[in-house]
Amino acid sequence: MLLHLHPENPQPRNIRTIVDCIESGGIIIYPTDTIYGLGCDIFQTKAIEKICRIKNIQPQKAQMSFICFDLSDLSRYAKSISTPIYRLLKSHLPGPYTFILPASREVPKILKSKKDTIGIRVPNNNIARTIVKELGHPIISTSLPGEMVEEYTDPEIIYENFKGLVDIVIQGGPGGIVPSTVIDCTTEEPVVIREGLGEWVVE
Repeated sequence: MLLHLHPENPQPRNIRTIVDCIESGGIIIYPTDTIYGLGCDIFQTKAIEKICRIKNIQPQKAQMSFICFDLSDLSRYAKSISTPIYRLLKSHLPGPYTFILPASREVPKILKSKKDTIGIRVPNNNIARTIVKELGHPIISTSLPGEMVEEYTDPEIIYENFKGLVDIVIQGGPGGIVPSTVIDCTTEEPVVIREGLGEWVVE
């Protein structure tokens, strides 16, 4: 299904359709403030495994992050967050950043990296955040497979390429081609491990 959503004011009925799909183990492709993402419910193991098959990668190597509505989920899914790190997150989110943090016990095992960490995103995108708010907990964020990033800016082309693999492709306007900037916050000082759309200035 190709589902059209208004980028600024996503239609509640269509949001409900998407959330019902996610809750029943469905997989969606949806817009963020960077590139279109492949996602599902963080608690639907079979859906996570299907995403990994689509990407042809092991779950622990899939570099999946959590899309959160805001920082209120932080204490549930991440642990040992110092005041300076919290301030750092608060000053950059919502925005095109992924922050790597120590994972709490609430994070499903299939989603934890070997280092027991998790990526947290709060994108500056109303569609993604509204879905998460309506769902009541985060969804997965991972990039689409392949190298043809330019094709992934057009939801119509995305739909043609993935309609047999996912349940819903959201038409929420053109996507970008630059991913989020990834910051590792598990070390003494935050370290940029991927330069992306988000600017990073070391103070």
